[in-house]
Amino acid sequence: MQWIRRSFIAGCFVMVPLIISVAALVWAFRLIDGVMAPLYARLLGQEVPGLGLATTLLIVFVVGALATNVLGRRILERGESYLLKLPVFRAVYAPVKQLVAAFSPENELAFKRVVLVDDPATGFVLGFLTKEFTIDRGRGAEPVLAVYVPTNHLYLGDVRIFPKSRVTYPALTVQEGVRVFLTGGMAVRQVLKAVRTDTESPSDPAAAMQDAAGARSLTAADRDC
Repeated sequence: MQWIRRSFIAGCFVMVPLIISVAALVWAFRLIDGVMAPLYARLLGQEVPGLGLATTLLIVFVVGALATNVLGRRILERGESYLLKLPVFRAVYAPVKQLVAAFSPENELAFKRVVLVDDPATGFVLGFLTKEFTIDRGRGAEPVLAVYVPTNHLYLGDVRIFPKSRVTYPALTVQEGVRVFLTGGMAVRQVLKAVRTDTESPSDPAAAMQDAAGARSLTAADRDC
């Protein structure tokens, strides 16, 4: 019964975001099609199936094109600032945007890669690398990493600072790391290889995917994530 319960909960965590995304796209399509279909029918003299979908895709493309240039980005930011003054819109839009932006490869503040920390106090900690910096406490610069450790809701979690020497890079992409949290850890591989940070750069995600010499294998008995 416990396996059935875990599987059902994991399925919910996977399906709910998918259903919400599909529902949002369907809602946008129906909204745009409801506005544009009568206009197209009046201009063309007849209803043409598919124009609503084409218009939706065109709007998405135009917004994306605006967001990739300076002038368009300023226009979108100005419009966004007005909308964020609405309490209900701000409460929903801001967290969703921050979560999506966190996984965008074009965002300098995005999650860089998945990290695995050997924490003496709590055991192994799985999280997302957000920043590499140094701390100077009068004994020279100490390299440290800021790691975001989410719950299975992803947008809730803690930011923890770890010495770089305790951090390894498991052979997981950011997307795979997300699945690990969404499934409550059930998506973790049976043997997870993690590369030490001493010779690997956090800015090179491909390095963690290689079976380099000295990689440490973490079996299910070793994990605490």
